[in-house]
Amino acid sequence: MTRQDIKYTRYYAEVMRMLTSHGLLVGSYDAAGKANLMTIGWGAIGSLWGVPLWTILVRPSRYTYRCIEHTGCFTVNVPTERLAMSCAVCGSKSGRDTDKFAACNLTAEKGRTVLAPTVAEFPLVYECQVVHSNDILPARLADEIMSGAYMDGDFHRVYFGKILSVRAAPDADELLRQTGA
Repeated sequence: MTRQDIKYTRYYAEVMRMLTSHGLLVGSYDAAGKANLMTIGWGAIGSLWGVPLWTILVRPSRYTYRCIEHTGCFTVNVPTERLAMSCAVCGSKSGRDTDKFAACNLTAEKGRTVLAPTVAEFPLVYECQVVHSNDILPARLADEIMSGAYMDGDFHRVYFGKILSVRAAPDADELLRQTGA
């Protein structure tokens, strides 16, 4: 899919709605160069330190954790409604033993600015370089979050990814409008 550069805030509302309704896909490569996808339902686009950022959370038990630790980068890929089922599939399988691109009939494309794959069929992609990471500190976490998100004690690492590139398909307005996003 041909895409053009856009501002990182261009589709903010649409991206946040898709994130919280169906999820988005984080792309990464493992140490052997295998493309991997992971579904996220939590994350944020914003600005810290005067830098446009995607903030994502990844548990150390996840295959994607090792991938991001290895490359220091990731992509965030926004599906259409028609392709949103891929988020359910990618959220139910591990990249350790499943080629999620093949399982979802998706095509991996090399990122333009980072060593991470993008999803060719998705209308909107962000390419991010990790500029900082922090582990969730259980002692500082609100009880309501602790009891809802961390009953098993598998605490996330928070990655702050500087947005180096945002590209959208020429028909992204139409595609994202169709999603109800």
